[in-house]
Amino acid sequence: MTGTNSSRVSRASARELIEAVVDPGSWYGWDEPVEITTDDPDYRADLERARERTGLDESVITGEGRIEGRRVALVACEFRFLAGSIGVAAGERLVRAVERATAERLPLLAAPASGGTRMQEGTVAFLQMVKVAAAITDHKAAGLPYLVHLRHPTTGGVLASWGSLGHVTAAEPGALIGFMGPRVHEALYGEEFPPGVQNAENLMNHGLIDAVLPLSRLSGVAARVLRVLCAGGPVSGPAAPAGPAGASGAADLAGPATPAGPAGLSGAAGVSGAADPAGPAAPAGVSAAPASAPIPGPPAAGPRVPGAEESIRASRRAERPGVRDLLRVAAEDVSPLSGTGAGEHDPGLLLALARVGGTPCVVLGHNRRSARKDETADGPGEGQALGPAGLRTARRGMRIAAELGLPLLTVIDTAGAALSREAEEGGLAGEIARCLADMVTLPAPTLCLLLGQGAGGAALALLPADRVVAARHAWLSPLPPEGASAILHRTTERAYEVAARQGVRSADLLAQGIVDRIVEEDAAEDENGTGDGDRDGTEDGNGTGDGIGDAIGTGSASQTVVSQGEGTPQSGSGSRSGSGSRGERAPRSEGASRAGGAPLTPDASHAPDAFLSRLGRLLGAELAALRAQDPDERLAARRVRHRRIGLPR
Repeated sequence: MTGTNSSRVSRASARELIEAVVDPGSWYGWDEPVEITTDDPDYRADLERARERTGLDESVITGEGRIEGRRVALVACEFRFLAGSIGVAAGERLVRAVERATAERLPLLAAPASGGTRMQEGTVAFLQMVKVAAAITDHKAAGLPYLVHLRHPTTGGVLASWGSLGHVTAAEPGALIGFMGPRVHEALYGEEFPPGVQNAENLMNHGLIDAVLPLSRLSGVAARVLRVLCAGGPVSGPAAPAGPAGASGAADLAGPATPAGPAGLSGAAGVSGAADPAGPAAPAGVSAAPASAPIPGPPAAGPRVPGAEESIRASRRAERPGVRDLLRVAAEDVSPLSGTGAGEHDPGLLLALARVGGTPCVVLGHNRRSARKDETADGPGEGQALGPAGLRTARRGMRIAAELGLPLLTVIDTAGAALSREAEEGGLAGEIARCLADMVTLPAPTLCLLLGQGAGGAALALLPADRVVAARHAWLSPLPPEGASAILHRTTERAYEVAARQGVRSADLLAQGIVDRIVEEDAAEDENGTGDGDRDGTEDGNGTGDGIGDAIGTGSASQTVVSQGEGTPQSGSGSRSGSGSRGERAPRSEGASRAGGAPLTPDASHAPDAFLSRLGRLLGAELAALRAQDPDERLAARRVRHRRIGLPR
């Protein structure tokens, strides 16, 4: 265990926490039972063992009780149930509880203890964090208190979403609290994370949480805080509905039975279900770029659908174009902006004003640096690690878009967020959570381009848009495949196998309604033959002489970092010069690629300018269509889109 002595941390169960916090006899469970529907026999066995061990049907318990007479909604994780991980069913249960608390005007207390996303369910489970963060944001926007008590341990996507959005946040003494769990870090790098960083006391000292509280004090402190946050409202609300005999205390916490619960307990294959051929309800006015039909597998005619390994390798090619290349080829009137505007700058995030495909917009993009000599596609691609300052820069761009009514274009191409003492103590997880909250509520039109790698929270932070366009070889995953393999199999050698099961490919994301349109990367698709496209107005054409050419055209040779696991290790808050690859490289599977890692399906690195020129025209049309929509209708469609993630289609 990293950052704390686990033997000193008492791990109360979710039921024990409820007994300790709510008034005796006041608990009423809200949970509807869920069935195990996965076709994966190993995952089914894991779920059955977890149910037998805990007496629960999922990793979260939700309901309501009274704290010193006040009705309070409560959600709690059970760590003994698959490490408190959040899959589709658990995510849906959390969202329903938050929505009910909002509808009934109840303050909400969350008590997570979780390793993060459930790796067995893959990307669709990862996206549950967007749903939960959106529901929490709505709850807070309704003027209702949200309190968080982080329990031992709380890591990964849970910390980077609903674990970091509280009005007031406390943690258990000695609790392990961190963006990346210690197992993944040690498996990838062969060493522990620096001690003394990922614990409750250190995070309080750095202002990331408000208090360190033992469970015995939680009820009293929560009551005191709510007396202020509830603005003098009545201590006793309406009585909770009379539940079944086991609905009080910590007896039957499953709540009333219903004929069917969410279908989210299935694995990556089972979650797909029978997709609605029409996909999610498309916002009106986007006929200029209609969503493609879901792709269950290679179509009878048309482009070949590559496998997960092939796309991951293609996305990691050093010569693959990034956001700088996109602006160089497909944009004009480009004006880069530097940092947060409050004294911070992160080379991992590019912020610019530009006209993309003729449409003015704010651009936020992961800054993929230029190619390096002798690099291969055999492991997580090196790139600029995205740290807390980069996410704060992204939020600056979101504010500019909102204030000026400009469309926001986010470009995802990241091997992972920064992983360092400075990143943890700088509030990386909290900044990811706040980006999610800002993205789901932003009044400006939003378009996301999934251009290459989409690993972990750094990718998720820029994803929740009105529309999502993906390059064919782009992918999205809770972790880089090597990290997911380390969690599930305690080795990185099964990385591509795990990725295939998790449904990370653009085709899988399209079938799930996460992506609306896939752009082929073959230059032959460029029917207009524009080749390099119009380069005027990017590097030299605007005549500003303000460093725009340097900002867009080339990467910084001093910014060399390595990305594996949920984050990317880096030294300090600045750059690290001359550092080579660290940790294990991903295995090469025979038959998946040509010699040297070249993909079987043509990719954007073969004719990048032709691809980017065509992509720019498409993005411009998408942005213009979104801008033409009724704002209220567009926002409503966005919320429906994210609410439906993981539900039967």
